[in-house]
Amino acid sequence: MAVSDDDIFRRRLLIEGDGGGDDKRIASLLKTFFHWASESETKEENHAQYERMMKDLALCDCAAGKCLNVFKMNLKEQSNYEKLSKEIEQKISEATEKISECKNELQQAKRIRKNRQEYDALAKVIQQHPDRQETTKQLQVIDKEVTSLEEKKKSLEQKLGMRRKQFHVLIAAIHELQQILDADEIDDLKDDIMDTS
Repeated sequence: MAVSDDDIFRRRLLIEGDGGGDDKRIASLLKTFFHWASESETKEENHAQYERMMKDLALCDCAAGKCLNVFKMNLKEQSNYEKLSKEIEQKISEATEKISECKNELQQAKRIRKNRQEYDALAKVIQQHPDRQETTKQLQVIDKEVTSLEEKKKSLEQKLGMRRKQFHVLIAAIHELQQILDADEIDDLKDDIMDTS
């Protein structure tokens, strides 16, 4: 199985990450420096090795600058995340308070609705009964009827009393008449008895 250069580079970047291999590059640079300082070669080879070291040093410097920039960026990101976290916490707190207020408003609305339903039920019951003016008129009419009936009752009681007196007089007259008749009958019987004797 053939592995392409791209796959190798990708694997290496995954293993080393950004700036990975800087330690190897610095160690290689040190070796090259010691080798360059200890051996005396031609001026051209020295210059070429010097250029290579400067290039490696520039690469290390660039990688260090890149790492520093990444570090600074990470600090800024951390600061931003902390700021965002505080904002989110504040918004959560505000939302919690708003939810609490809404719950209170909902409870109050339920209480008001319940009261309105009770008021409506009472209003329906009240509507079934006549109003005060009509009731007062009805009471006045009933009072007049009661007064009229009481007067009739008194009148009837007076008539009844008079009729009783008349009935007593009549009964007394009947008794007297009966006594007179009885006395006449007795007298007639006495006369008949005397005539027969």
